[in-house]
Amino acid sequence: MPLNIPTFDDVLTAAARLAGLAHRTPVLTSRTFNELTGAEVFFKCENFQRGGAFKFRGAMNALLALDISARARGVVAYSSGNHAQALAYAAAIKGVKATIIMPRDAPELKVRATRGYGAEVIFYDRYSENREEIGRRIAAERGAALIPPYDHPDVIAGQGTATLELIQEAGSLDALYVCLGGGGLLAGAALAAAASRPPAGSSGLNRRPAMMVSNRSPGVRSSPSRCRNPSPMARSSPIWVRIIFLSSATRLPLSPRSATTRSSK
Repeated sequence: MPLNIPTFDDVLTAAARLAGLAHRTPVLTSRTFNELTGAEVFFKCENFQRGGAFKFRGAMNALLALDISARARGVVAYSSGNHAQALAYAAAIKGVKATIIMPRDAPELKVRATRGYGAEVIFYDRYSENREEIGRRIAAERGAALIPPYDHPDVIAGQGTATLELIQEAGSLDALYVCLGGGGLLAGAALAAAASRPPAGSSGLNRRPAMMVSNRSPGVRSSPSRCRNPSPMARSSPIWVRIIFLSSATRLPLSPRSATTRSSK
């Protein structure tokens, strides 16, 4: 079954859906940071997003992309982190039943926050059980929509709106540095950056604070692209990896520094 690869038009559609729901977070600068780097750097501060992270964008967009009858049957997600809270929050806003599959050792603070938004939490053992299989089974049993944390076209398009806003406010960029965990934010950023003129180079930063960083210094560039090597990532072919390859084909240099998908997202 072919993957549904989102496009820049999907990012624009997501931006329209999210208007008035997701915060248009600030783009900030730091004179000290500019002096240290020798570049003009812009920070897209998604820590000011609803729920405290960019994840709200993708979760809400995926929820709004469902038709009324699908929303009435509820949504299911697997996550131990920000996606769990983001989808629970989005579902609470729209009056949709949410079921979140979380590992038994998930931080209690995140479990309480997810339940606080009204979601049902189902625990699993991350060492002996497969959360994707559990999610598919529960979604099938309940007739609910499964919304994974990153490898989903509407989630990716929603995350891409952060970069869209950044470019709209800061203008054309020389390089774009993006947090990389599961790949949804990086894929969405690639869609938005590839559509910019001139395109901004993009690089994934693994396990860094959730913000976009970009600069206008011609001396600051992303590292050589690992995504242009078709092995081993090309064989796995999740949606976000395919987007990186498509963006590379449009002469957008992309170099995620980690292709590791972590179950904690």
